[in-house]
Amino acid sequence: MIEPFGGVLVDLRVSVGELEETKAHANRLPSVQISDRSLCDLECLAVGAFSPLDRFMGEADYRRVLDEMRLAGGALFPIPVTLPLPDDAEVEPGREIALRDAKNNLLAIMAVDEIFGWDLEEEARKVYGTTDPRHPLVAEMHRWGRRNASGPLRVLQLPIHQDFVELRLTPARTRERLRLMAERRFEETGGAPGAEGLDSARVVAFQTRSPLHRVHEELIRRALESTEGLLLLHPVVGLTRPGDFDHYTRVRAYRALSRHFDSGRTLLALLPLAMRFAGPREALWDALIRRNYGASHLIVGRGHASPALDSRGKHFHELYVAQELVARHRGELGVEPVCFRDMVYLPEEDRYEEVTRLEEGRRWVPFSSRLFKEEYLDRGCPIPEWFARPEVAEILAESHPPRHKQGVCVWFTGLSGAGKSTVAEVLATLLAEHGRQVTVLDGDVVRTHLSRGLGFGKEDRDTNIRRIGYVASEIARHGGTVICAAISPYRATRNDARNMVGSDNFVEVFVDAPLEVCEERDVKGMYAKARRGEIKGFTGVDDPYEPPEYPEIVLDTVRFRPEENARNVIE
Repeated sequence: MIEPFGGVLVDLRVSVGELEETKAHANRLPSVQISDRSLCDLECLAVGAFSPLDRFMGEADYRRVLDEMRLAGGALFPIPVTLPLPDDAEVEPGREIALRDAKNNLLAIMAVDEIFGWDLEEEARKVYGTTDPRHPLVAEMHRWGRRNASGPLRVLQLPIHQDFVELRLTPARTRERLRLMAERRFEETGGAPGAEGLDSARVVAFQTRSPLHRVHEELIRRALESTEGLLLLHPVVGLTRPGDFDHYTRVRAYRALSRHFDSGRTLLALLPLAMRFAGPREALWDALIRRNYGASHLIVGRGHASPALDSRGKHFHELYVAQELVARHRGELGVEPVCFRDMVYLPEEDRYEEVTRLEEGRRWVPFSSRLFKEEYLDRGCPIPEWFARPEVAEILAESHPPRHKQGVCVWFTGLSGAGKSTVAEVLATLLAEHGRQVTVLDGDVVRTHLSRGLGFGKEDRDTNIRRIGYVASEIARHGGTVICAAISPYRATRNDARNMVGSDNFVEVFVDAPLEVCEERDVKGMYAKARRGEIKGFTGVDDPYEPPEYPEIVLDTVRFRPEENARNVIE
């Protein structure tokens, strides 16, 4: 345990003296490779970012967090942090296991004392406020195992990071740096720490996964003026929403922006957190985590930790609810929320103001991260200085090319025989005519080369679709155009593919043809074999096809020829 600057921190790391012996023991244990999300969670647990939580949750903690936002012992903790086990993992209570990353690096030993099941819909509804598979975490949860493991942890090494090493400060190191800054500030101003000592120093924490713009800067300045405190710029560098700016770009932008604040009052540090996009609950979690890093205040956004729009084009969480929830728990948390309403730009006065403070008739320009992206970055337009600092704008423009130069995935889904592959082939030709380099990932071809050996049960079908989604995401991420044509019968798995690519660059095309028409077109006789019972689990016969609820495009292959449908997609 460490107690430097406001409260006790958990520390699960094995001491240097015990390291070699513990490693030798770990190498004799059965191993479980954990996901990137669990990797982030393990790091946060190990260094005390999730204090007072000291392990992946057991069932008692998990159940109470779902229902009451508290651990079994009563401490406030709004987000479940669990270790889902792969379905084939041979793990049982009373035994130790070694936890490893995807590259098989040894990270920790868990003494398993509990394994328990969980329900996806219950967690999604209670924690994330939705079961909509467009929610990035809900889509991801469909590929988690159905059992969670818990038990004491001994961490042998933290996950390996080669980037921004000097900024990756643990909670203890962050508190230490803040304490030194507070001491220097008291010395320079000739003041005194106050009756409560240096622990009473005010520290305002700020984070956003969005492009940094001038309104963010204004919010920070106002928060510092109102608190007269220090500033902790604390961007998340774990998992965010697919399609967000990568953390390299965000950190470079934070660095550029930090130069416009007093260096004696500003600390830039990185948080290896895997976001959940749980809106109000996540705002509360963020406040708890920042308290562990030494913050006394947190700037809470109007739509804090909310992902993009849901399947109906609406916000997943109501605006300002996150601010209200953190405010209700400020006393128990020991963290004060700093809240603002919508901020706008007043061009005549070259300043920013909350829209609720304006008199009627004043001319103002709206501000939002989505507007920033769509109106300027996506169009390749110069970014005005009142919207973003020139050095920040340059960084963002480098990493975010205009829309017509970005990668895109066009995903055809529909029954076998609906006409997906035929339209996809025509579309590929038309896109090439427009100068696009196109990759086509056809379901049948992928099964021959990428997914050989997989069967046609639900699990293998999902694996096949996720493989296509992963390859498509890599092509699109590097600016390529990829057309995927696969039955992809299950909504959750298609939305998982959408989230891998990033919703802004994913076009779902539902190739809509009645089942009887598809059967008439079936030259291979697959439907007939399925009707006779010679093929089991055939989509549309004895296995369901779940049509998209809100696809970007619907094609009718009965009334329109493939060339017409392909041109509809182009348009």
